[in-house]
Amino acid sequence: MSVTNTFASAADDRVFRLVIACPDQVGLVAKVSNFLANYNGWITEASHHSDPSIGWFFMRNEIRASSLPFDIKGFVQAFQPIANEYGMYWRVEDSGVPKRVLLMASKESHCLADLLHRSMDGELPASIIGVCSNHEDLRRMVEWYDIPFHYIPVRKETKDADFAKLNELMDELQPDVTVLARYMQILPPELCKTFEGRVINIHHSFLPSFAGAKPYHQAYQRGVKLIGATCHYVTDLLDEGPIIDQDVIRVSHSHTIADLVRLGRDVEKAVLARGLRYHLEERVIIHENKTIVFHH
Repeated sequence: MSVTNTFASAADDRVFRLVIACPDQVGLVAKVSNFLANYNGWITEASHHSDPSIGWFFMRNEIRASSLPFDIKGFVQAFQPIANEYGMYWRVEDSGVPKRVLLMASKESHCLADLLHRSMDGELPASIIGVCSNHEDLRRMVEWYDIPFHYIPVRKETKDADFAKLNELMDELQPDVTVLARYMQILPPELCKTFEGRVINIHHSFLPSFAGAKPYHQAYQRGVKLIGATCHYVTDLLDEGPIIDQDVIRVSHSHTIADLVRLGRDVEKAVLARGLRYHLEERVIIHENKTIVFHH
């Protein structure tokens, strides 16, 4: 269920995003709503979902920040007793504080260029703090956007040391989320675990049907009718993390391999941008290896 209040003025568009996951029980919606009402909190968007198969409840509210008598720290202090009472896993974020995003890529530019352009146009509520690549090919493009470019090669004979440098860079930059925009290296398990729920990847949706090299060539040989892409969180299990977003596009016998590659890139760009936006807007709740995504 999702309800959006359309009367909030543009001048007051800064919101607190309250996200909750807890065991399902009677009175949860009323408890949270009464809490916000007691402080004159103006809810501009409200979503919740109950999953009877696992007995869990999920909620996301946007509250106009100017309607509340406290800042984020005050909100946390006031809400914590309710969270303790109901055993909630929860967080609250201020939309006025842009999240720090680190982008990573290898040689293919389509996903990276799309995210950089969206950021420049103000489409992404985030601050891109840098781009890291294991190749130099995209440096000029990145630096045109006045964004720092970090070159960390990943070589077979020094892979552990190279990934240690990547870990150091991430510790130094402190990104809220890292996006693998066609970064063609497999992150080591320890790095995946350290940044669990904070690394997003994109891949073509042929997996596992067409794993390995040249998936679009394999798909062409099989005469597929749909191609697509999947945006997901990175885990230590390759391409098996919780899925954020997916999409497909129809193709036919008249399309060439080059057409499949071109159309596939279009889908990848759109799905990755959408998945990142959902994450930045706190619309995604990870539960075990699945996600609840409150679309808008």
